Amino acid sequence: MLMKEQRKREQYEHWKRVVAGSSRRGFLRNAGALGLAGLAGCSGGSGGSGGTATPTSTPNDSDGGSDTQTATSTPTETPMADSMTIFHAGSLAPPFSAAEPQFEEGYGVDVTREAKGSVASTQKIVQQRRNADVLGVSDFRLIRNRVLPDYGDWYAIFTTNSMSLQYREDSPGADEISADNWWEVLSRDDVTVGHADPAVDPGGYRAVMTQQLGKYEFEGEKLYDDSTFQKIRENSTVPTGTETKLEGQLQTGSLDYAFYYQSISSTSDMPYVDLQPQVNLSKATSKYAEHYAKAKVETDSGTFTGAPIAYGITVPSVAEHPGRGAQWVEYFATDPGRAILEEQGLVPVDPVVVPENGRDAVPDRVMEVASAKSNLGPLEL
Repeated sequence: MLMKEQRKREQYEHWKRVVAGSSRRGFLRNAGALGLAGLAGCSGGSGGSGGTATPTSTPNDSDGGSDTQTATSTPTETPMADSMTIFHAGSLAPPFSAAEPQFEEGYGVDVTREAKGSVASTQKIVQQRRNADVLGVSDFRLIRNRVLPDYGDWYAIFTTNSMSLQYREDSPGADEISADNWWEVLSRDDVTVGHADPAVDPGGYRAVMTQQLGKYEFEGEKLYDDSTFQKIRENSTVPTGTETKLEGQLQTGSLDYAFYYQSISSTSDMPYVDLQPQVNLSKATSKYAEHYAKAKVETDSGTFTGAPIAYGITVPSVAEHPGRGAQWVEYFATDPGRAILEEQGLVPVDPVVVPENGRDAVPDRVMEVASAKSNLGPLEL
């Protein structure tokens, strides 16, 4: 348990440095407006429109969710909607589910969520032409490259993660597997390795990337050769469902090992291997980003290139209740939401980051708790 907490703290400190280093002056400007002293342990609130569960003014949904109205709002203005819809990644199901009852009670709204792979969640909007008030994905590039500009104007990077390898206590090789030999165990003849579908889920294409990166040199060394990689791929399978379903398939014995997010592994009762930073996609530095970019996965829904893991969230332009959507984004940009993310094994980005070139489109209530940047470390926004 101490090792898990230490690794989470190291990841949090790493992303703090990335956020601070990419635009220190811009952050201090936002922090001053919020009365914050720094990145760690700071309050995300901003007067009455911060992250507290109970709003202090009567919100208005007709203006695209820009901010709340004052107590002197006229009777002709449209009140905030009493329902909202969220499309989101499977790995966001635990924190979003934990936040839902608090958010519903605090804001008097009924939340409907649909969890699916991030690619599939994005396709609901851009291909199926469905409406959602929030879209949350495990790879912000899906919003940047596929939602903007036709179905949205902005997004925020709000949390990060890393890849891990989970298994049962009676999985073949479980009594000897470690961070120093996991590839040798996974390449054995009697082992079945599972991961999500790369065509619909970033957890799937990131699993393949993790396997690929082990065969590439990093700082003059590599974990294994191409023949070991090929054997791991031969042992790999794509069962039905997203990464959140893999745990159950591990428990039933359908799978021996599964690649998925550390947030899921660390909150499970089953053991897991904390993978090396050179393969787990956790480090947002130029050195690691250059290495991660060596990994490429081709799927029916596009070709994906390796990069540090960064989750994105937005209120699509097709949202029926954008004001509610902005409240949800604000919630996860402030203390209550960040606490839930941490409890569920994720690493919050504090403050959340929005693209500088789209800041004018960001709802006021979100912009008040965000920092606008042109890049986040090596990640171009």
